[in-house]
Amino acid sequence: MVNPENKSIDVMRSDAIHIFQAGVRAVEPGAAVKKYCQIKSKTIFVNGKRYPLSDFENIYVIGAGKASASMAAAMEELLGKYITDGLVNVKYGHGVNLNTIRLIEAGHPVPDIHGQQGAHEILHLARNAGENDLIICLISGGGSALLPLPVDALSLTEKQETIRVLLSCGASIHEINTIRKHISKIKGGKLAQEAYPATLITFILSDVVGDDMDVIASGPTVPDRSTFDDCIRIIQKYHIEKKIPEKVVHYIQKGASGKINETHRDKECLFERTQNIIIGNNMEAILGSKKEAEALGYNTLILSSMIQGETRHTALVHTAIAKEILYTGHPIKPPACVLSGGETTVTVKGTGKGGRNQEFALASVMDISRKNNMVVLSCGTDGSDGYTDAAGAVADSDTFSRAQEIGMDPVRFLENNDSYHFFEKMGALIKIGPTHTNVMDIRVILVDFHS
Repeated sequence: MVNPENKSIDVMRSDAIHIFQAGVRAVEPGAAVKKYCQIKSKTIFVNGKRYPLSDFENIYVIGAGKASASMAAAMEELLGKYITDGLVNVKYGHGVNLNTIRLIEAGHPVPDIHGQQGAHEILHLARNAGENDLIICLISGGGSALLPLPVDALSLTEKQETIRVLLSCGASIHEINTIRKHISKIKGGKLAQEAYPATLITFILSDVVGDDMDVIASGPTVPDRSTFDDCIRIIQKYHIEKKIPEKVVHYIQKGASGKINETHRDKECLFERTQNIIIGNNMEAILGSKKEAEALGYNTLILSSMIQGETRHTALVHTAIAKEILYTGHPIKPPACVLSGGETTVTVKGTGKGGRNQEFALASVMDISRKNNMVVLSCGTDGSDGYTDAAGAVADSDTFSRAQEIGMDPVRFLENNDSYHFFEKMGALIKIGPTHTNVMDIRVILVDFHS
């Protein structure tokens, strides 16, 4: 039921944070694992498929991603003594206490030597598994950076530099991971290749628009649709031929000319003993946010869970909808909450600090100025945004005037891609620490009548 009383800006800012946090709770990875995996009568049931424990001599648990530690903890609760060995790679600070399954913390979004060591051990476990063994693989967002195992022709340093360039040029996650797959010994279905003929079950928490399995963590256990030719097109599209290491370009060119084998396709027999299942995604988080928004008295509209594109451009589309609500009552009437998800990109041209969510909020500041009462929040469900310790930021219709009062120009900060320092000075960063889940971003736009 809609609350007839107008909400103050402070109340709306608090509401926006609660709405976001409800979305994060809705995709808790341990609960997601247990929803799709149950143990009954010494049989594992995974989304309708039966796996009698008596069929397996050994059970190994492997994985990578920001949520993989929490997923591993849930798997230990389910399987306990049946687990022979295991290892998961997680981002620094995202670990949890585990018993049988080992854990390595490593670098993200740029991979490091610890991630490479863990990826090597994971590949070793998969290679040594036999036909009568079961491998359970736990994959979540961040898995691409946390499974860095470059092909023999390339070094980790060359891969790191390539990723840095891709992350700053405006490429989408689909494009970034296309290149990652083709310079890796473990991605693009290659982990499934090494695991065969063992039985392989992969639980996937999606951080990719459209839930494309071959893109999430660069698809280590699924067939790949991308090609070396796609890599060439991406490099040319963003004019980064001279920015990424020469050896990387040369390797991709060799692949495009047919001198290096492609990643694995869906017709290959190595996937016959593999089951891949999505256990959580961005829409589930948004639905959790919607439930909270309605409980707080907002008419709520889900815009999309598949928002992509340049961050500052998508921000203006969202604020345009907010102004339409305020002025005409369409597509919903105030008090209103517009929710969206997905993952935008930032083309970095300045020297500042920030992330796509903070930049989204900053790009909204000027457009909602003096349009009381409006609030814009954008945050990453993993609790981190870019290279910062913030999940995102919150702006409102008074942010611009408050910034001017203390001599700050939001336009200048935006031009320098310095959203972090702007919102830090405004006291508007959202810092919640690691959430141990990751399903992309949640954006919350709140609109009420002027009080």
